[in-house]
Amino acid sequence: MNYRRLGRSGLKVSEISLGSWLTFGQTIDEKSAELIIHKAYDMGINFFDCANVYAKGMAETVMGKALKSFERESYVITTKAFWPVGEGPNDRGLSRKHIIEQVHSSLKRMNVDYVDVFYCHRYDTETPLEETLRAIDDLIRQGKILYAGVSEWSAAQLQEAVHVADRYLLERIVVNQPQYNMLHRDIEDEIMPISEKNGISQVVWSPLAQGVLTGKYMEGKIPKGSRASNEEVNTWVKEILDDIMNRKVTLLSELASSLEITIAQLALSWTLRNPNVASTLVGASTPEQIEENAKASSVILPYEVLNEIESILAI
Repeated sequence: MNYRRLGRSGLKVSEISLGSWLTFGQTIDEKSAELIIHKAYDMGINFFDCANVYAKGMAETVMGKALKSFERESYVITTKAFWPVGEGPNDRGLSRKHIIEQVHSSLKRMNVDYVDVFYCHRYDTETPLEETLRAIDDLIRQGKILYAGVSEWSAAQLQEAVHVADRYLLERIVVNQPQYNMLHRDIEDEIMPISEKNGISQVVWSPLAQGVLTGKYMEGKIPKGSRASNEEVNTWVKEILDDIMNRKVTLLSELASSLEITIAQLALSWTLRNPNVASTLVGASTPEQIEENAKASSVILPYEVLNEIESILAI
């Protein structure tokens, strides 16, 4: 496993990280989750991603229990806040009240003294950015979180956050968590350049396009127990799996075979070709899946292979 610095910080995270959305506390039982997390750790993965709303908090509980087997200093764990956790007017967003309450709740569920990275799960148009960043800064100074991050913020919002942090001498954001894969490349035009300029890394989610870039949904087939059997993912998968997409996935699979790697490893290593990507975030339903995906860290795609991938994606 290779490791990269997270933004301008000194923190080093594994190039492959393990997420918990739609898996831990939901489709994966606690024992299976523990086996997956332990396999990830054994493969050199030190970066584990979670959020307060995943499985209504159960994902944090499951992940925290599984990681208790290891020294706290040996892994990096994250959480997030923004989405509603209740019916009250302050049970959502990025107000000082909500952030501090949710960080405390996450620490309790995970049974840890601090989380390494706290993400603002989306941008909150109803809360002054200074209030949000100052609350995070206070938690950093208290040692309850170590680094600040955001998820799915625009380039303008990232730049604004840098200006506000510098103006009020607050801790800067060091990481953004956007969707990024061969089929979804929006961040390349503006977000990556702004991030590179300001010392912000990307930790990308859905690098396998919710499983489409594993080849298992070819011809619109949805295997029982797969991620796409979840209604939220199922709709998206069915929308993009047309004849052209099947052709692209077939050609990518053939290219991967010629390199003696899986199409998933091809897709993951493709995201890591960009130095602004600190880590590529995967989910797993079995220990074997995370073992296979972790091996993508050792795959380096030659220039001519990258060109062939671009040709396939342009079909």
